[in-house]
Amino acid sequence: MKRSRFSEEQIIGILKEHEAGIAVSELCRKHGVSDASIYKWKAKFGGMEVSEAKRLRALEEENGKLKRMLADAMLDNVALKDLLGKKW
Repeated sequence: MKRSRFSEEQIIGILKEHEAGIAVSELCRKHGVSDASIYKWKAKFGGMEVSEAKRLRALEEENGKLKRMLADAMLDNVALKDLLGKKW
């Protein structure tokens, strides 16, 4: 997955500027992002503090790792069932 040019701290800072009353178009010009990015960040990080955003990222990484482990275990399980299910 592509890493963002902006860290969580920077994104939350940009969103706080928006909450302070700066227009989205002004923020887009100032930081060089599209308005869609601002709205996407607002949906994901709106109302969060920096520590909460870091925790969210850590939980998302852990969730992805656990999903990969589960998929590997399921594949191993299917392979073992196929192996044991065959008649010798």
